[in-house]
Amino acid sequence: MSILRRSFLLGGASALSGCAAFFNRYLEPDLTGLQASRLTVHKADRIMLLEADGKVIKSYRIALGFAPEGPKQFYGDGKTPEGLYRINRRNPRSAFHLSLGVSYPSEEDREHAFALGLDPGGDIFIHGRPNSAMEDPVGDWTLGCIAVRNSEIEELWNVTPLGCPIQIEP
Repeated sequence: MSILRRSFLLGGASALSGCAAFFNRYLEPDLTGLQASRLTVHKADRIMLLEADGKVIKSYRIALGFAPEGPKQFYGDGKTPEGLYRINRRNPRSAFHLSLGVSYPSEEDREHAFALGLDPGGDIFIHGRPNSAMEDPVGDWTLGCIAVRNSEIEELWNVTPLGCPIQIEP
């Protein structure tokens, strides 16, 4: 390979790496000091939005329960709840890489399930991948939770306070 061609290729590679640094710096939001004021989940689109002060700061691709359509109604149905809940607990020693608890079931959820003679279930979380997994699971794989990548749950863990509302939409 000629010296001119090699110089051109190396220069192009340097320029591209500079672009990547530019885009990472200016397109990835800086979450330092941020406190989430709301999380919104759009189940159909598999997206969760992180909001602060009425503005969407970042979006996350998510996985849901293994039977994601419709609201959670009872233990074991594989559905992710729908409605307004709150982040009500944090578990740093979860079987998944960190987890933020969702306040499901609400009183209304309990009444609905009990009217059907069923257990509403519980233990719904936003979490990373299973601690035992070597790779990220594919598709909707949780038992009703909302899953994100490990690096993303770490971000959410750092900016989402207890009591933060989470709106889960169909």
